[in-house]
Amino acid sequence: MYCKSPSLRTTLTYTAMRALIGLVLILFLFAGFIPSCFAHGVSDGDALFIQQASGLQLFPFAYLGAKHMLTGYDHLLFLTGVIFFLYKMKEVCIYVTLFAISHSATLLYGVLSEVQVNAYIIDAIIGFSVVYKALDNLGAFRRWFGFQLNTKAAVTVFGLFHGFGLATKLQDFTLPEEGLVANILAFNVGVELGQLMALAAILILMNVWRKTDAFARQAYSANILLMSAGFVLIGYQLTGYFTLS
Repeated sequence: MYCKSPSLRTTLTYTAMRALIGLVLILFLFAGFIPSCFAHGVSDGDALFIQQASGLQLFPFAYLGAKHMLTGYDHLLFLTGVIFFLYKMKEVCIYVTLFAISHSATLLYGVLSEVQVNAYIIDAIIGFSVVYKALDNLGAFRRWFGFQLNTKAAVTVFGLFHGFGLATKLQDFTLPEEGLVANILAFNVGVELGQLMALAAILILMNVWRKTDAFARQAYSANILLMSAGFVLIGYQLTGYFTLS
């Protein structure tokens, strides 16, 4: 619905802008200060259910997958960076689909094949993906190196690491063999549904924010904040690697 009142429209755009920046700030704080057990991982209650679940548990696993995505601050930071300057829904769908396919592939492969990868290193790379996308949005690579990497390929590659990030956490649990494949598939479906819900909320805020004249100059600060959050994630995970791994 189009708002004809300039003052009301201005109020709405600034409210949306503050809400989006507030979301990034909250994610930034979570990235730096939440306990390690919640760092791109699974809560104790959910872990207990996953290990005790026997047979087909499609709906509970789908719920856990959606919950993971909606509370996965590293995923949300990266996806916010991906769609930051995407104005056409077709482009949003293309990038989100690439991320979903690659994320799903390594999540399923990592869990079902039991390929072991150091969780701290994977999560540090996920933090780097946030830094990369913020720098990409700022046009840093073109200024520094004279060219820009293929953004679709980058999103696809980083999606592979995001999928492995959760796979490494699930590998810490003893998963019942009965119904395992179906349950993991349901979990993955939940992850994608949660991603769509999170993206819908972010896009609504972004679209309102973009309508304000302040967006162009605030976009720079927002991506600096996004990049800072990525560096916090990297430092957090590398600290865990060198002290706890």
